[in-house]
Amino acid sequence: MIRSLIGEGLPMVDGLDKVSGGFTFTADMHLPGMLFGKVLRSPHAHARVLHIDTSRAKKLIGVRAVLTGLDGSYPRYSVAGQGVLDERLLAVEKVHYAGDEVAVVAAIDNDTAAEALELIRVEYDPLPAVFDPREAMLDSAPLIHEDQPSNVPYKIDYTRGDIDRGFADSAITVEGDFDAPLQYQGYLEPHAAVAACDQGGRISLWIPMQSPVLGRTTYASALGIKEDQIRIIQMPIGGAFGGKLEYKLHALCALLAKATGRPVKMVNTREEDFKAGLPRVPMYIRMKLGVRKDGILSAKKAEIIADSGAYINYAHGILLSACHRHDNLYRIKNLATKGYLVYTNKVASGCYRGFGNPQVHFAYETLLDMAAEKLGMDPAELRLKNATQTGDITPHGWKVLSCGLSDCITRSTAAANWEEKRQQNQKAERFARGIGLACCLHVSGNRTFLPYFDGASCFIRINEQGKALVFNGETDLGQGARTTFAQIAANELGISPSDVTVYFMDTDVSPHGLGTFGDRATTLGGNAVRLAAIDTRIKLLAVAAKELQVNEDDLAISDGICYCVNKPDKKIPVSRIAHLASYQLAGDLITGHGVYTPPDVSMVEQQSKYGNISCAYPFAAQVAEVEVDRMTGRVRVLNMTAAHDLGKALNPLLAEGQIQGAIAQGIGYALMEDMGFKNGKINNCSFEKYNMPRITDMPPIKSILVESDDPNGPYGAKGLAEPALTPTAPAIANAIYNAVGVRITDLPITPEKVLRALKEKEKDKLGAPDK
Repeated sequence: MIRSLIGEGLPMVDGLDKVSGGFTFTADMHLPGMLFGKVLRSPHAHARVLHIDTSRAKKLIGVRAVLTGLDGSYPRYSVAGQGVLDERLLAVEKVHYAGDEVAVVAAIDNDTAAEALELIRVEYDPLPAVFDPREAMLDSAPLIHEDQPSNVPYKIDYTRGDIDRGFADSAITVEGDFDAPLQYQGYLEPHAAVAACDQGGRISLWIPMQSPVLGRTTYASALGIKEDQIRIIQMPIGGAFGGKLEYKLHALCALLAKATGRPVKMVNTREEDFKAGLPRVPMYIRMKLGVRKDGILSAKKAEIIADSGAYINYAHGILLSACHRHDNLYRIKNLATKGYLVYTNKVASGCYRGFGNPQVHFAYETLLDMAAEKLGMDPAELRLKNATQTGDITPHGWKVLSCGLSDCITRSTAAANWEEKRQQNQKAERFARGIGLACCLHVSGNRTFLPYFDGASCFIRINEQGKALVFNGETDLGQGARTTFAQIAANELGISPSDVTVYFMDTDVSPHGLGTFGDRATTLGGNAVRLAAIDTRIKLLAVAAKELQVNEDDLAISDGICYCVNKPDKKIPVSRIAHLASYQLAGDLITGHGVYTPPDVSMVEQQSKYGNISCAYPFAAQVAEVEVDRMTGRVRVLNMTAAHDLGKALNPLLAEGQIQGAIAQGIGYALMEDMGFKNGKINNCSFEKYNMPRITDMPPIKSILVESDDPNGPYGAKGLAEPALTPTAPAIANAIYNAVGVRITDLPITPEKVLRALKEKEKDKLGAPDK
């Protein structure tokens, strides 16, 4: 019997390399004659650049290049799929935030490069700055990009159904204002790049990047060259969480390599990474929800103001996700949403796990609890009454072919002993315990903002020893994609996963893949690997059938042996098949190809935002149990129960690891993480000052893998990693309310905010008239 590898908890194929120091990360690379690059960053949030004097820096022994925005003509550019070109590699006329790139230096070592930066003199003319997007929207606000008509480069405005009738039919309404802040991704490896330029001017970049193909497109635009003049080799990634897409440092490294004719390495310090990275997009959210007497959601109205910072980056797509995605979680017909993307003089914000979902689900899931309380209904019951189901077509045109949301709610609440714990008597003691629930959904691929295509491709070569070499366009960020791809390939080929090598992405060699974001790697990339492996197996069987003189249909492969099902004594190792094939093909290798294009998926319609943007939609429900110290305001998370509809658990070990890591980030978002933005600068710019969860902050986590068997996913699988973070913050916020009766709507929920809310509650109680 052929053993299936699907559903087995295989350890990461590169796990030993990671824990033993066997991986060469970008910062570890060294090429002969390599120079070291550094960036001079603006100390001002908004200023004109009047003059730059680099003469002293250029005279410093060991300096090989000093470049500024005044030295050349740098084209305007932006990230892939972005129509508003608002960036240049180096500031030309103005700087737009404290951290903006003004000059770059290449020298023989890091110390010399750092010394050279201190010798550069820049004359600035400071300008009025604006840091609150609500103020930046005003006509009186300073214009941040003077080639733009306003500080609002993108607006979203759509309705579904009859919003006025929906609210008129509502028995109760709830509303609130919510504040979701900047959040740093917290990856271990800061941004880094190594670049080299050959004699023909062609650039090679070694970078830890989620999408080398998108990077090649963006950097070609930034450098004013053709895409085929850049090769990107993906390096092992020391954590990404959305933050390792296009980043200016990469192109600046290429610029220095081209200017010096020598390889150049650039690595951000941790402080630079905080001050000039691409943290989560902050949002101000105003939301109103109408619910009928029977608990059916009747109408929802929302206004979302997203702070893109100094440049748009991917914030336009993130805003659309925030406006659009949560509407599909529950059955609700009447919707009205306005969204505004706004420039400020802050660091540009960008992608972070969830892509706009954590911000808006915090608001939505809070309002659902408020509505349940007003109706006298259990919050879990309210969600079950309205939960999206398999076969639904949502108001935005999403076609839900699999949905385990109801299962996630019922299984998570049962495992957490929800009914009993919600009714626990909260005595007026110092420590109070509470329990809260929140849900979310996500995508597996995303056709909202990239116009190119969706899908994935792969090819697999079988070398002369019968080992499988897998080349695909989706990257491993540390989440285990290479392990999952090896597992899928081995399963279809009938060989051991140890006989499969999944190569890192290389734009000169690998298929043209969009990379890893939007939970697309397993669903789209996995399908392509599976199809390539099936094609490869068919070709292996054809060679074996000729050698064994049997029919191909009578053959199977298991444990690296090809055998005749009806005549088991007729068999041949895969290694022998590969050897014979290389002779028959005049030295060529058996190569299988797989192309997966998701069915019935289309680019979202530009104006209406209508369309089925993904081939599969994962769902989740999480239950948080907390303890609140009434004296100090400190919140301790006691337990987390997380039920996730991932379609099919291809590798339960890796799936549970994704849930655990995401919940850690969600706890940080909910309770701790504050970048300390004040007076135009980020002050908490080290792991010492930036309060991220430690192991002592982590509760026991019970992971429940709900398998809804999606018809489009490989073996039924769909995304998991991004939605695993989204419900954590609202679940904790709802649990805090259940414990002490205060509802805090701006993150993070710090002890100071809890204490303030408790005092206000007590004051209101004392001031209330006698009944």
